Amino acid sequence: MTDLLTPIQAALDLPHTPLTLNEPGALPSAFAVTDLAAASIGVAGQAVAELIQQLSGRLPGISVDRRLASLWFSSSIRPLGWQVPPLWDPIAGDYASADGWIRLHTNAPHHRAAAERVLGKVTDRTQMAHQVAKWSAAELEQAVVDEGGCAAQMRNWQAWQSHPQGLAVNAEPLVQRQAFASAGDKPWLGSAARPLAGIKVLDLTRVLAGPVASRFLAGLGANVLRIDSPTWDEPGVVPEMTLGKRCARLDLKSAEGRQVFETLLADADILFHGYRADALEQLGYAGDALQRIAPGLIDVSLNAYGWSGPWRNRRGFDSLVQMSSGIAEAGMVWKRADRPSPLPVQALDHATGYLMAASAIRALGERFKSGRGGSARLSLARTAKLLVDAGQVPEQPALRAEEAGDQGLVVEQTAWGQAHRLLAPLTISGTPLQWDLPAGELGSHRPQW
Repeated sequence: MTDLLTPIQAALDLPHTPLTLNEPGALPSAFAVTDLAAASIGVAGQAVAELIQQLSGRLPGISVDRRLASLWFSSSIRPLGWQVPPLWDPIAGDYASADGWIRLHTNAPHHRAAAERVLGKVTDRTQMAHQVAKWSAAELEQAVVDEGGCAAQMRNWQAWQSHPQGLAVNAEPLVQRQAFASAGDKPWLGSAARPLAGIKVLDLTRVLAGPVASRFLAGLGANVLRIDSPTWDEPGVVPEMTLGKRCARLDLKSAEGRQVFETLLADADILFHGYRADALEQLGYAGDALQRIAPGLIDVSLNAYGWSGPWRNRRGFDSLVQMSSGIAEAGMVWKRADRPSPLPVQALDHATGYLMAASAIRALGERFKSGRGGSARLSLARTAKLLVDAGQVPEQPALRAEEAGDQGLVVEQTAWGQAHRLLAPLTISGTPLQWDLPAGELGSHRPQW
């Protein structure tokens, strides 16, 4: 296994013990994607085991199934008689510009509108390709970003190393952890079987990384309440990511919405948020304000491009960070392809999600010990550096194909129809990952604990 484990354990102050892994093979990639999946899920499990030992005196054994970990990095839900909506907007994707490649991310309607304000209204990819071909990649990237949209020019790793944002994020730690002086003295209400029972998680994240983190905590018994704005939707990922959660809507720009949010926050143990670096501050919820409302809060946040440098407030997604940071270009060279070749799964999102979960659990252990809350900050770009730093890997045998026995026996009654889930990729002895609520629609619950 490529050594991705040691730097993750070091970032989270976990013992440098090896993981028990099974299942040979790997996802096809120039990079150690399957090893990243196993290491990030394994470290989240290790954080759980350490918490259980701290609170009960017993250290559970953990093991990771590399093949199931790889499958969960794609999707875990297997619908029965219905289909998950497409992940991508019809015009999202990679385009040849006048001097290289660029990726447009248009899944959200307002992001598509921003791209079309720059490039003109289009009905299909052919029309968009014709418009993009007139631009240089760098100028188009900047123009779309200036309009409030999401785009990324394809750069190689060397160019990213010398780019002001690449330099900034490369100087950041994988996980920026901080303990707070404020105290939140709450007893442990859980058990070895459900170690996070009684823990309230307020989840303001969307799309993949943050929802992966809160889904993992829900599988350990946490009470997860996801909050979305009144207009937000992401139909292609909701059935995957709302497992185990209740989902409500609030307008944090209205006085009424803010009052409800602050009431929820006052009772929360953990807050996950993935807004741009300055977004919560602009709403009046900087770190010190959060601690005043909820003393002892564990505040875990992520962004796309890092917490310092000129792009710290830039909108971004996994696929865009892969373009910016050289991963898509390295894949193109590795595949001998004539277009960008990203990772086979959105591994930056999923890995960062499990690192967020592990960060929250580590901070929870500290709070049970000292009463102090804490914060952790992560970014997709810094996780990209972790993967690239591990080096390119020789081609490995393919993973064994998915089969019916990979699915759990329980039928999940989702909002869209029945489904199975893949078996959990992580085994913690005495602590099964299991979810009490099926996946449901955004906004299907009231904003209350």
